[in-house]
This record gives sequence, structure tokens and C-alpha cells, in this order.
Amino acid sequence: MDRQCSERPHSRTPTGRMSSAVSQNSRISLPVSTSTKDSSCMKVPQDSAHRDRCSHPTTIILHKSQSSQATLMPQEHRMFMTEAYSAATCFKMLQDMNSADPFHLKYIIKKIKNMAHGSPKLVMETIHDYFIDNPEISSRHKFRLFQTLETVIRASDILEETWEKTFTRLALENMTKATELEDIYQDAASNVLVAICRHSWRAVAQHLETELLTGVFPHRSLLYVMGILSSSEELFSQEDKACWEEQLIQMAIKSVPFLSTDVWSKELLWTLTTPSWTQQEQSPEKAFLFTYYGLILQAEKNGATVRRHLQALLETSHQWPKQREGMALTLGLAATRHLDDVWAVLDQFGRSRPVRWSLHSSSPKNSEDLHWKWASSTILLAYGQVAAKARAHILPWVDNIVSRMVFYFHYSSWDETLKQSFLTATLMLMGAVSRSEGAHSYEFSQTSELLQCLMVLMEKEPQDTLCTRSRQQAMHIASSLCKLRPPIDLERKSQLLSTCFRSVFALPLLDALEKHTCLFLEPPNIQSLYSRTTEALDLMLQSLIMQNPTAEELHFLLSHLYLWLASEKAQERQRAVHSCMILLKFLNHNGYLDPKENFKRIGQLVGILGMLCQDPDRATQHCSLEGASHLYQLLMRHKIEALQAESQAPKELSQAHSDGAPLWNSRDQKATPLGPQEMAKNHIFQLCGSQVIKEIMQQLTLAELNDVIWTAIDGLGSTNPFRVQAASEMLLTAIQEHGAKLEMVSSMAQAIRLRLCSVRIPQAKEKTLHAITLLARSHTRELVATFLDISIPLDSHTFQLWRALGAEQPTSHLVLTTLLAWLQERPLPTGASDSSPCPKKTYLRSLAAMNMLHELQFAREFKQAVQEAYPKLFLALLTQMHYVLELNLPGEAQPKPQAQEAAVSSPQSCSTSLEALKSLLSTTGHWHDFAHLELQGSWELFTSIHTYPKGVGLLARAMVQNHCKQITAVLRQLLPSLQSPEECERKVAILILTEFLYSPALLEVLPKQAALTVLAQGLRDPSPEVRVLSLQGLSNILFHADKGSLLQGQLRPFLDGFFQSSEQVIVCIMGTVSDTLHRLGAQGAGSQSLSVAISARSFFNDERDGIRAAAMALFGDLVVAMADRELSGLRTQVHQSMVPLLLHLKDQCPAVATQAKFAFYRCAVLLRWRLLHTLFCTLAWERGLSARHFLWTCLATPSATTPRPCCRC
Repeated sequence: MDRQCSERPHSRTPTGRMSSAVSQNSRISLPVSTSTKDSSCMKVPQDSAHRDRCSHPTTIILHKSQSSQATLMPQEHRMFMTEAYSAATCFKMLQDMNSADPFHLKYIIKKIKNMAHGSPKLVMETIHDYFIDNPEISSRHKFRLFQTLETVIRASDILEETWEKTFTRLALENMTKATELEDIYQDAASNVLVAICRHSWRAVAQHLETELLTGVFPHRSLLYVMGILSSSEELFSQEDKACWEEQLIQMAIKSVPFLSTDVWSKELLWTLTTPSWTQQEQSPEKAFLFTYYGLILQAEKNGATVRRHLQALLETSHQWPKQREGMALTLGLAATRHLDDVWAVLDQFGRSRPVRWSLHSSSPKNSEDLHWKWASSTILLAYGQVAAKARAHILPWVDNIVSRMVFYFHYSSWDETLKQSFLTATLMLMGAVSRSEGAHSYEFSQTSELLQCLMVLMEKEPQDTLCTRSRQQAMHIASSLCKLRPPIDLERKSQLLSTCFRSVFALPLLDALEKHTCLFLEPPNIQSLYSRTTEALDLMLQSLIMQNPTAEELHFLLSHLYLWLASEKAQERQRAVHSCMILLKFLNHNGYLDPKENFKRIGQLVGILGMLCQDPDRATQHCSLEGASHLYQLLMRHKIEALQAESQAPKELSQAHSDGAPLWNSRDQKATPLGPQEMAKNHIFQLCGSQVIKEIMQQLTLAELNDVIWTAIDGLGSTNPFRVQAASEMLLTAIQEHGAKLEMVSSMAQAIRLRLCSVRIPQAKEKTLHAITLLARSHTRELVATFLDISIPLDSHTFQLWRALGAEQPTSHLVLTTLLAWLQERPLPTGASDSSPCPKKTYLRSLAAMNMLHELQFAREFKQAVQEAYPKLFLALLTQMHYVLELNLPGEAQPKPQAQEAAVSSPQSCSTSLEALKSLLSTTGHWHDFAHLELQGSWELFTSIHTYPKGVGLLARAMVQNHCKQITAVLRQLLPSLQSPEECERKVAILILTEFLYSPALLEVLPKQAALTVLAQGLRDPSPEVRVLSLQGLSNILFHADKGSLLQGQLRPFLDGFFQSSEQVIVCIMGTVSDTLHRLGAQGAGSQSLSVAISARSFFNDERDGIRAAAMALFGDLVVAMADRELSGLRTQVHQSMVPLLLHLKDQCPAVATQAKFAFYRCAVLLRWRLLHTLFCTLAWERGLSARHFLWTCLATPSATTPRPCCRC
């Protein structure tokens, strides 16, 4: 130490001269307090610390000769004093280190470090002097001094060569010194050497090489320094790092002879296998030794020697993770030049008994078993290292390596160790393959098996926790496998996507994931871990689309995302839409898709993103909107590039033939300025979700628009309220913008009907029905046909669709017209006629149309349309009844199933037609006509083909007698029906026409001569019934003016006949008088009407039921015939008949009671009573006391003051 002190540098600067100022005889003294008791955590003997404290004075005295001081200038004197104080302060702090507690020690080191920034030479010289002047200080004190020296050297920008050599010798001398502090003292000295390497690593490396190649196994500290230098990323630049690695290789080459030395080899193996204090973190010296051992074996030329050493290494314990990693590294380095030998060693080791035992045993029984439990993990890591180090020679070995790795994955005991070893090894293998030239043209045969292992691994990951990087590692490997040949088949790719999505998207919320790790000693950063996991998933999707940049591949990837985009869980939707957005952003920014390809089923994506733009989760909304914006830009880019490619095709084709350039290059296209797209970028990201979706829809084809709508329809069936609401809005928007050009409307309508049953949100149902309304503007006939198919039986949801069809007046008219067209098809039931078979579907639609015409009369939306279509509906319903009744005519025997079908459907249809006719009369304001038939009980006439003509005649007669305003419209409608090829239409038309001949309104539509012509043509009709009815019409009083007086002249003899004894004769005569009154038409009975009235009233109380009924019917007919004349005498007769008629409402004979009701009603009409509709309802349906009270009140009260009834109609 004295020699070192004499060799120290002496500077001529004030700093250099400062060292001579330290003395106990100086005039300047700085009192320093005694150090506190040492509280260091290190266990150091107290006597050595006490000896240290006694050997140092408590006062530092600085001296300088008077002559020297006298010669100093004032400025130099101040500099000298400043340096002296700094040196003294530093010296004191170095002294206090021995007794300082850890907190104070940290403060001292920080102060010295700050001082070193300003005066590095002063601090280094002070530390050096302290070592020289105090050789007896304790090991702990030296340990702290070494720590301080290391900090100062690292903080220095420049280290002079003199100090470098001085501190290098100091470190080398103490690195191997044995003290009570053991390894930590040696490591502190070694760290000084490492710090020196920051300034001059070559000199240090030379010293290390000299010590390493002595032939004696190197000291631990030497290996420690080598390990730090090899693992540190901060000490070397990239160029220096390469030089250091090259120097290591040269050292290894020079160390090859040591392998033949038993002592050296055994000590090497002992050092590698000796357990450390902690096996979780490998010491730098052991890590370096594994590397160095591998480099030596790599340099060894004798394969047998390599095998012998590797076999000996593998026969050691495999219990600790770092030990397994080190063994694998050694094997990998050796494989660089001895691949065959390493392969043989691994193969032999895999077949050994301990390894085979470890594959079949899951629970070790003793400590020896623990040594071999994870041997398969070592083998996996070794294969990975072999692939990583062999590099250029690895391609022919890849399939063999993968097959072995797959074997150990499947047959080893499953635990976290095996999983991590497999992933690490596979990552190294994929890295080696990706760096190999020709890998993309090489055919690999084991990629599918390796992918299957990755999927099994991810499926075994706990779904409720995220504690490791296993998922992201597996997906990184999958991304690399996607780039190899042959391409992954669709089934395996589908399994991979499903597994990855389920493994990532189905994870709980981040808060729940963090709760699972709250008890960990070192809990992972869940947010960072999750982010990296999702990044790995996104990179895998990008790798897949890059390998096959087609629209078909994009659809394939997105089809696996759709399930998660429609998830009921918010976090799953959020994660899925984020991945979708990243993929679209990647495609938008990189332009991988070929513009010559057409997008397929992109409409489904548009629909889903549009619905997710209304997600309650704000993050999902934002990602959906951004994804939709990128999709819009992608579509615009695709369209523009397709146009450019089409316009430049001839030119590019010629260039391709001349210089071999590709026909399309995405980078070239990106360099081309895209005007419309650039304009889109300025505004598309500023729009809201619905506006973006509208913009996208403008760019879609018809097929894609259909997909958008189908996606929205599917969303209506969701159990998630927001999704149903969003789906209804999407459906409404799509149809509102593009409903006119849609196809497959029928299928869409059926699907909407199915989903409508499950929609519970009023606003969503309203928007869905509004969409049907808009769709009906351009597709009314298709929708009507579709809804007819689902309207048997009719439910409330289907009826809502019908109401939506007629929500707009023009459409409601068209709906009724279409229904009438279907009604007029009138096919025979299936199999009913061999000569003219018709599809059953048409028959059912005709029946459904009849049913809907009945139901829609009560719908508010169709009220005006029904009113305006009254003539058509009136004739159509009457014709439909005749058609149905004809189906029940007796004829040839039908097979039993067909007979049952006719028996079931026809009466029901007839009843429906009749009810539809009734409702048509009552809902359109023609209740007077309805009342005439209801009070007579004449509706039964429409239930038989034989009485049907009489029923139609009575209905037409009621219209004439009530001066119906629709007579002219009905006439205009029925005239073409007289020429119809269908007999039933001609029959109905002629029946109504013969009655309308008595209406003055006939001549407004059909002049007399024209009417004669029409009837004359009817005489030539093929139908006998039409000919008979035409002939009856020709006999109408309208065409024979003198016939009126002739008929009036016959009334007196008929009245005399009332007093015959035979009831049947009297009833027949009264009927004849009623018929005569009808045939007289507008002329009426004239002066004889009073006689007819008196005669008829006289029989009101006759004992014979038939005569009473006939008399009341005759009186009612007379009242109607003379209603326009209102003779005063007749009015008196009417007043006098009201009480008898009222009493006969309770007549024991039903026929008499019926005629009493009808006559009472007719009289009330003549008398112009108020509330006639209520009166009709009371007469027709009320039976209680309130009804009788109302009727009596009407009789007792003048018509002008008739009270409001208390009964309901």
C-alpha cells in the first residue's frame, strides 16, 4: 500500500496541492461531532468498528507554511481554502460512513456523488488517500467505500488513465479477498471494476482474460464481473458489444483444453449445479458460466467430448427454473456447430428412464423425484435454444423440433412450468424461423399440430384471471405461424380465432382481474398486461389479413367477431369493437386490400357498427364511431383505387410485361393524392354515428344494403334493450334512405314479424312499424302477399303490421286494392277440381284476404280508404259469399280429406264474408241499410245458395229505400261486372241492378235506353239465373209508364181478399200487396194507401200468428213506400200503430215480434225520431228493463225532445 501511495499522481493545481494540507499540526481546525452508534443492517463484529473509531481523530487540521501562504495571491488563497474545506468535508464523510445508519449512509453517498460532479479528481484522490492512510479499517467500512467509489466513477464523465489503473488494481486486490461479509464484499469490489468498464472496458477485459486463462478455475468474483458485463445493456455501445462478444468467443476457444482437465471440468459442473441463495433469480456469475460453457463446447471440435459434457450436465437437477434455462442455453450454444450431437444427446436424454418416469408421474414422492419432475421443461427450452442458436441450419430441423415439442406438451404433467417452457421455446423457434432466409418458401408439416397445442394452452387458461403473459405469447406465436407455408386451413383458422376471442374477450372487468392479484407478493400491472394481450390479438388479426389480403378473408375474420360484437356483456362488446376498429384502421392506413376485389357482406359490419354507435358504454360508442369512419374511408379508397386501376390497366399491363412490375402496389397507390378521400378525412370523423352510417350506406351495393337490413332485423330479437332500440333505428334509417331499391322484401317482412313478437320497448316497436310503413311505399304488393301468408290465424302482432301498411293514405288504398285482387282470385280448393287445379297457397291467400278485409275495416289507418273503396268492397264481399256458397253445392263425392277441408274452410269463409259485409255497412255510415236486414233477421238468407238472391235483393232494396248515397258509385262499379267472365260476379251485379231500377239515382249513371240495352244483353247470358233476372228487370215500371195505374187498380180487389177465411190465402194476399207496393216504386199506392194502412192495422191483434206478422210487414212496406209523401191520414195511422207495435215486441211468436220491430223502426223513421241509431240498437239487441224504458220514453216524448237513452248500442 505504501508503494501505491508513492505512485499516486501529484497535480500542480490547487486541487493537487490540497492533499499536502492534511495534517494534525495545522493552524486551521474544524471540530466534528463524534459519530453516532452504527446501526447498519450488516452484521459486523463490534470490536472492529470500535477499533476504527479509535484510530481516527475527531478533528481535522489543515496546515500550510507561512511562506507559501505569503506568496499566494488573494484569489488563489480563496481557491485553496475552498478546496481544502471540500477535501476535509469529503474526508469527514468517508470517515462517518463506518458508523452511519442506512438512511444517513444514503445521504452521504448522495452528497459525495454531487461533489464528484463538480470536483471528480478531488473526490477520487480523497477516497484513494483514505484507503492508503487507513489500511486497518474494517471490512464493512471498505464495503461502503467501494459502494461510494463505484457511484463516483459511474457519475464521472471522464476517468483519467492513472486513476483507471489505480482503482483497477484496488478492485482486483479486493475482489478475491475473503472477509466476514463474504460475497457482498467481493461483489462491491467487483462493481468498481464494472464501473471502470464504462470508461475503458478493453483494459479491464484484458485483466479478466488473463485471470480466466490461467488454467485454474476462475474465482467467483471474476465470473461475477464477466456476467455483469455480458448482461448489461448500458455499459457498451452496439459496436463495443459486438467486440466484447467476439472477445468472449476467443476466450472460449482458448479455454477448450480445460475440458480435458478433470479438476477444471468437475469444478465447472459443481459450480453450475450448486444451489444459490435464491433459485428464482440466477446470479450473474452462474448465468455467465452457462454461456461460457456453451461457447467452449461450441469451439470444441470433438463431438464425443461435447456429448459427454452435455450428458453430464443434463444428469444434474432440473428442479429450479434458472437451472433449466441455463442448461438449455448451454445446449443451444453447443448446437451452433454440433447440431447433430446435441440432437442425439436430447433424444437419448428424452428416452432415459428418469425422463420417462417424469412424464407419467404427477406427484413426486421424494427429493430425488423433484430433480427430474421438470426435465421435460428443460428439453423444451433446449429445443428452443437449439433453434435460436442454429439459425441458418435450422429449417430442415424445424418439423422434427416441433414434433418433439408437441410430444412433450401433450404427454408431460401439465403445470405452469411446462406451459411457460413450451411458450418460451416456441417463441425462440418462431424467432429463428423468421430470421432464416427461405422460410417463406419452405413447406412446414407440423404447423397445424403446433397451433392445436396453442389452442389447448389458451383454453386451459383460467377465464377469470389474467396473471401471466401466456395469452399474448401464444397469440404472438400464432401470428408467426400464420406467415409460414402451407397456409392454415379454414377450419383450423376458425378454431384459432374462436379460441383467442373467447380467451381475451370473455375476461372479467379489469377491477375484478386486479382483485384476483391483490394477495400476490408482486402483483402484475393488470392494465399493462391486458393492453399487451389485446395488442397481441390485434397483431394476429393483422398477420392473418396480410397473408391473404382479400375481401373474403376480411369477411372471414369479421364473421368470428360478430358473435362478440352482439354480446350481452358490455365489456365483451367493448373489447370486440376495439379489435374491429384496430383492424379497420390498419387496413385503412396500409391499403392491403386489392381494389379489384369487391367487398363481401360488408353490410353486416355496417349494421353492427351502427347499432354499437348507440351503445350505453361511451368507450364502445367511441370505438364504433371511429371504426365506422375508418370503414367509410376504406370504402372510398377502395372505390377510387378501383377506378384508377381500371383506367390505368392497359398502361400498367404493358409495364408489367416489360419490366415485371406488379399490376397493383399498395405503396404506389398510397402515394397518389386522393382528392375525395382527403375531403372525407376532413369531415367524416366529425359526424355523429347515424350520419356516418348514412354516408357509408351511400357507398354500398344493393346486396350490402340487404345485409345491413338483415343485421338490423336480427338485432330486434336481442334481449338487450339498447340493442333492440338501436336495431329499430338502424332498420328505419336504412329503409328510409334506400327502401325503394331493396330486394327480398318478402323474406325481410317475415323476419320482422318473427322478431316483433319479442320487442317489448314501445319506441322500438313504433320505429319498426314505421319502417314497414316506409317500405310499403314501394313494395306494397309484395308485403301484402307476405302478410297474407302469416295472417291465418291472425294475431295482434301481425295486425299491427297491417295497420303499419296503411299508415299513409295512398298506401292504404293500394293495400285494399291488392287485397281485393287476391280476393278475386277465388281459386278452387286444392284437388276440388281436376280440370283446373290451383296451388293451395293461392287458395289460402284468398281466404286470408277475406279475413283481412274484415279486420281492417276497424283499423283507424284504413278508415278513409275503406270509405272510398266502399263500392268495390260491397260488390266484392257479396261476390265472395256467392263463391263460397257455390263450393258447398252437392256434387261428386270428394275424398275424405278434401271434404273435410271444404267443410271446415267454406262455412268459416262465408261467415267471414258476411261479417265483413255487416261491418262494412256499419263502419262506413250505412247503418240504415244494415238495420233493415238486421231487424228483419234477413242475414240468414246469405248462408244458403238458394236464399242468397233474396238476401242480396233485400240489401239492394234497403239501399234504395234509404236513398243511399253510394248507389251511383255502386252502379258504376257493377256495370263492368255484368261483362265479367265469372258467373257469380254477373249474378250479383244483375241482382243489385234489378233493385236499383227503382232508385231515381239510376238515371244519373245509366240512362233509360242504356239500362234497357244492358238488360237486353243479359237475356243472352249463359247463366239461366242471369237471364231470368234480366227479364224481370225489363218488366220494371221504369220502362212501362202505364203499368203504375194498372197495379194501383188491382189494390182494391186485393184488400177485399183480406177477409178470406183461409189464413194461408190472407197471408199470400198481404204478401202480394207488399210486392205490388214495391213494384210501384216511386208512384206508390196513391190515394189507396190509407185504405191499405187501415186494413193492415186491423189485423195487428189477429189471433193467427201468420196474419199478424204479414199485416205488420205490409204496414211497414206501406210506410216506406209513402215516406216521401207523408199523407196526414197515414201519419195518424202510424201514430196509432206505435203502441200496438211496441206491445207486440213481446209477442209469443218470434216472427210477429220480428215484424213488429221492423215496422216500429220504419214508423220511427217516418216520424223522424231523434237517436234513430240508438233506437235501432235497442230494438235489435237490448232485452232489459232499460230498453223498454227507452222505448216508452220515445213514445211519450215529442220527437224534438226525445231524451238521451240510458242503454248502450
